[in-house]
Amino acid sequence: MEEQLGLGLKAIGAGLAMVGALGAGIGIGLVVQGALLAMGRNPDAAGDLQTNMILGIVFAEAIAIYCLVIALIILFVL
Repeated sequence: MEEQLGLGLKAIGAGLAMVGALGAGIGIGLVVQGALLAMGRNPDAAGDLQTNMILGIVFAEAIAIYCLVIALIILFVL
């Protein structure tokens, strides 16, 4: 009984750790939206905007990867 409770609590903890991935997904969407709006208003700056957009996406995606790593640590190590 105690083992099943521990497994259930691990699953809940891993699920809560992945909530941070929602923020990363929303952040990526907002970055792309802002970059596309800016490119529409000023097409000459598209190259610089695209570079900064990709950099912002990478940083936001890194947060989601950290969340996944924490969830896997909770499930399989603790």
